[in-house]
Amino acid sequence: MIKKIAMFVWTAVMGTALTATSALSAEATPTKLTFSIFFPPTHGQTKAAMDWAKEIEKRTEGKIQISVFPSGTLTKAPQCYDGVVKGISDLGFSLFAYTRGRFPVMAALDLPMGYPSGNVASRVSQEFAKMFSPKELSDVKVLYLHAHGPGLLHTKKPVRKLEDLKGMKIRATGLSAKIVEALGGVPVAMDQGETYEALKKGVVEGTLGPIEVLKGWKQAEVIKYTTECYSVGYTTTMFVVMNLDKWNALPEDIKKIFDEVSDKYTDAHGKVWDITDQEGREYTQSLGNEIIPLSEEESAKWQKAVEPVINDYIANTPDGDTYVKAIRELIHKYSN
Repeated sequence: MIKKIAMFVWTAVMGTALTATSALSAEATPTKLTFSIFFPPTHGQTKAAMDWAKEIEKRTEGKIQISVFPSGTLTKAPQCYDGVVKGISDLGFSLFAYTRGRFPVMAALDLPMGYPSGNVASRVSQEFAKMFSPKELSDVKVLYLHAHGPGLLHTKKPVRKLEDLKGMKIRATGLSAKIVEALGGVPVAMDQGETYEALKKGVVEGTLGPIEVLKGWKQAEVIKYTTECYSVGYTTTMFVVMNLDKWNALPEDIKKIFDEVSDKYTDAHGKVWDITDQEGREYTQSLGNEIIPLSEEESAKWQKAVEPVINDYIANTPDGDTYVKAIRELIHKYSN
């Protein structure tokens, strides 16, 4: 009888110990996430995103571990969003414009609204998404958004007036293709990763983009001129999103950390955009390339030329007028 009691006690103790050990083991096992980024590893935006990942790891005390895959090695830029939806990567950083037509509400942000800086564009994009919570983003967890500084024209031959652009083949993405058409150029769709070789080989004669691309993507080596067309300065909205199943599986305290850290990184990326724009300007000038300012009169001509792009968006998008009005108000809000 005593032996039976002893055996029962021993079994109970061991069972409790094994259960506790199992629970501790489960608790100690970190959640490992993959993060697909299309920028190269040396780019300022990749570094900012990696800082975000490191802060998540630190704040969660290692309960979350994030492996970063830059240069589109896990999913290419145009497939990044779908890659997150399908679970090819757990996290993704790319831009909406690479899947033209899929994000009609978010496309409003990429219109040629005359954004003055990356920081302003980033704040506008983040607040705009929170204001409207578009259904087109409901298949992921949006962690944060940001956007580059004013998109300018970088070319192999000088463009000093609107007429100089007529018939030129210009690399563009998303709505910026319509901007090129409105200005008289011929848009050629391609992502940033292809642009250097396309410029070098003469496949395109120029590209629309923030001036940071001249250093960040080395494009100053294969262009000679930048036209400061600030009156039609567009942006391209970037996303950092998470697979919805992975998000829903996280404990509430971990979700809170993700949200708190992410809230800071719209500004962090915006500041990096402005810093790298300045670096791009200095780099292209160091190579002897020319930066061409436009007169007020010429700027007004460019602005008038792209008005149909904005009007077309309003006419063909439900609530398009509401979105455009909101963006103009937000640009004013964050520019002052």
